[in-house]
Amino acid sequence: MSEMLKHQDIINEMTLEEKATLMSGQNFWNTAEISRLNIPSIMLTDGPHGLRKQGGKADHLGLNKSLPATCFPTAATLANSWDKELLYEVGSYLGKEAASENVSVLLGPGLNIKRNPLCGRNFEYFSEDPYLSGKLAAQLVKGIQSKGVAACVKHFAVNSQEHLRMTIDEVVDERALREIYLEGFRIAIEEGKPKTIMTSYNKVNGEYANENTHLLQDILYGEWQYDGVVVTDWGGNNDRVKGLIAGNQLEMPSSGGITDEEIVEAVQSGELEESLLDQRVSELLTLVFETMPPQLSKGEVDLEAHHTKAQEAAKKSMVLLKNEEDILPIGDASVAIIGDFATTPRYQGAGSSLINPTKLDNALEALQELGVNIVGYSQGFKRYGGRSNKLKTEALQLAKHADKVVVFLGLDEGSEAEGIDRNTMELPDNQLELINELAKIHSSIIVVLSGGAVIELPFVSQVKGMVHGYLGGQGSGKAIADILTGKTNPSGKLAETYPLRYEDVPSAPYYPGKEVTAEHRESIFVGYRYFDSANRPVLFPFGHGLSYTKFEYTNLTVDDTRVRCTIKNIGDFGGEEVVQLYIKPEKTNILRANRELKGFTKVYLEPNEEKEVMIELDQHTFQYFDTKEDKWVTEQGVYEIQIGSSIEDIRLTESIELEGKQTSEEELSDRLFNYYHKNIHHISDEEFHHLLGFTPPNPLWDRNKQLGYNDTIAQGKYKKGLGKLLYFITLATKKTLEKLGKPLMANNVMFVMNMPFRQIPRFSNGKVSEKMLDRLLKWINLW
Repeated sequence: MSEMLKHQDIINEMTLEEKATLMSGQNFWNTAEISRLNIPSIMLTDGPHGLRKQGGKADHLGLNKSLPATCFPTAATLANSWDKELLYEVGSYLGKEAASENVSVLLGPGLNIKRNPLCGRNFEYFSEDPYLSGKLAAQLVKGIQSKGVAACVKHFAVNSQEHLRMTIDEVVDERALREIYLEGFRIAIEEGKPKTIMTSYNKVNGEYANENTHLLQDILYGEWQYDGVVVTDWGGNNDRVKGLIAGNQLEMPSSGGITDEEIVEAVQSGELEESLLDQRVSELLTLVFETMPPQLSKGEVDLEAHHTKAQEAAKKSMVLLKNEEDILPIGDASVAIIGDFATTPRYQGAGSSLINPTKLDNALEALQELGVNIVGYSQGFKRYGGRSNKLKTEALQLAKHADKVVVFLGLDEGSEAEGIDRNTMELPDNQLELINELAKIHSSIIVVLSGGAVIELPFVSQVKGMVHGYLGGQGSGKAIADILTGKTNPSGKLAETYPLRYEDVPSAPYYPGKEVTAEHRESIFVGYRYFDSANRPVLFPFGHGLSYTKFEYTNLTVDDTRVRCTIKNIGDFGGEEVVQLYIKPEKTNILRANRELKGFTKVYLEPNEEKEVMIELDQHTFQYFDTKEDKWVTEQGVYEIQIGSSIEDIRLTESIELEGKQTSEEELSDRLFNYYHKNIHHISDEEFHHLLGFTPPNPLWDRNKQLGYNDTIAQGKYKKGLGKLLYFITLATKKTLEKLGKPLMANNVMFVMNMPFRQIPRFSNGKVSEKMLDRLLKWINLW
């Protein structure tokens, strides 16, 4: 190579086989060790909101228990805090626990965009907005890495659904790719400087993410100047050599030497330049030597202090959605507590981020400890669905004896999990029936919600108060109690829009894709960018969240680099306010959202206290991605700076005029009529293909094709004989587990159903050989 590599001396001593060995894991969680060269093994492990280090049998889906660790609120919850300092603090606590267990790489945070409310992993992601996602993720990364542990942002990129995630081709236009799906990663990488990034399972516009040269070479290593390591998601390798060429260094987990041989053969045949392999080895060695256990900032972990921090994080992240007639705080009123989640909290998601908490609060006990006048508790409904007149009747009778009724509703553990998407945005029927019956006999109802994603709330007009706890981690019970009683003033703001119904969601007609492709026909109009631009009513807007006090906004000033205004607490409670900055072009000749979030800050104020707050502007504040010029540009014109408490509660405005690219009415193409008129639910093939600039593949599987390595058991349903038998056995297993009350295990069956055949030899470490797999496929393809 023309330049001396950082670890050239070590590489000179390595055999070709040793170099290849370093490019894959030694086992499920560790990199390879080469003791003769003093190259140690380092450990990578989950997760985004708590340490999931498995002491026994390893797995990727949370099946086997991990060592106890603090379970902090999930990303979907923390995002509602809009608190960058809090995210840094949580990150530092995560890093400290990881370092204490000799974990070198913590696999998180996840910052994919919440394209659709039904995505099974939305609880692991921050927001529908890339700016908010990126800014918060950057702080979490900095906090984790302050302890010497490497953070690993994921899943790069466009991992928008769990359905067929290991084979699906996410088809998205370049503008949406850059502005929506990559922008959060850019911010997190440029500001947080993570040492590792994880590629997603899916394809992006026809190429697997892990071997996608546009994503990895052109953008990540090229434009963003990333200097860290790229690791596959577990089992996310398709073609090992293509992945190396594109920029990947590390395949996880171990493939039992299968892909090591592929690398050696590629070098020997001339397909892969050994100098490029040397470069990847050097890049990985940098990570290994910087994060090996002696380099980590270790110290004694005070688990009680970490639990207190988890409680604090939950308090700052919960959202007061409704408070009619100031029904909250609950005060001295007698209270009936109803709902299974009050005693058995739903506090985290499922799958690879499943944490074994060090302790666990519940709301009922926390309310009792605070001296609330509780007349009784009733379970109210079966947690996993199904009618119970006995439970419902008990709840209705209890409610009659209380001044106020607090009802805990939400999504159960099987509703949100890695590997499977939700099939509805609704709460279970038994919960809806209960709240409707309660509303008939009681006028003072407060609902506490649990869940990691948007849900429909048709009963909102029937209740006076509503607190959304999201998935608040192991301290959520105490946090909810403090908010209900007024010990803590809620300050969370929604990081996603709550539509009136699922059909209103811009991606609803196109989600979750079909069999081959997932077409992002809504383009840039994700979340509030659609609802606000199309002037569609919503239940709760992006950025919404109430407080027990009120804030006054005054004195807006704007210059080239910053915006300032004064915030005053004019109420009776001390509290925090999230000040949000939106940019609105007054006139535009290009396709763009009505307005976009481009800044925020959180400020605490005592009653009658006022402070001047400042929000920085940057080069991307006014820009859009010009696909013709292949770069970010500013459109010339007048822009309105809007400061508010939510996207629908703008308090201050100021206009500025900017120089930039001159655009014309000619750019309003007739071939994109529905896009420009925001008829996003009715995008035709012709319009979408024109926007893409190419024709995507047929979204359906070829029913007559021979199944191969990149096909799945799910496709066996179109075959006869063994293929169909395997499909129905897998499906029957899932249904049986559901009937046995094991929803998490049932969900994990879908991982097997949708796993490409190519992964069987690799996941089995060669116990099922490629020759055996070839014979299996031959039998499947006989019919």
